[in-house]
Amino acid sequence: MSEETTTPEPENLTILMLSGDLDKALGAFIIANGAAAMDTKVTMFFTFWGMNVIRKENPPKVKKDFMSKMFGWMMPCGPGKLGLSKMNMGGMGTSMMKGVMKKKNVMNLPQLIALAQAEPNIEMIACEMSMDVMGIKKEELIDGIELAGVGSFVGSVTAPNSKGTISFT
Repeated sequence: MSEETTTPEPENLTILMLSGDLDKALGAFIIANGAAAMDTKVTMFFTFWGMNVIRKENPPKVKKDFMSKMFGWMMPCGPGKLGLSKMNMGGMGTSMMKGVMKKKNVMNLPQLIALAQAEPNIEMIACEMSMDVMGIKKEELIDGIELAGVGSFVGSVTAPNSKGTISFT
């Protein structure tokens, strides 16, 4: 009689990205990449303003109704256009933060996102309902983003191997 050995399923960390602020996005991706490097499966769920983090900087032209176009004009396109949540000072704070990060050889947000895109332990999901409300189309999102509803987020949070949830709001 042989004993079957099973490999335990890796622990899962869920990150809810509700904010479109640079500092919060940096925190989310630093944690996601760090956890993935420690063999933790990471699910990042982007909703509402967090969708701006995963929008392409130069999105393709897509057919939209008037309200969807208005949202598109008012929201920043991509990680390079995000501002700080505090001390933004009309963009000066953001420029200062980016300058200090560069001087200290800290990866910037586009680099952290690229690292996460290449990491098999990180799954990035865009909320379909938020996309619909805000008029965002899949073609406007960076590569590697899956689309799902809130059930996917709840499933990740309530999975038996869940380490917990971190929310960036």
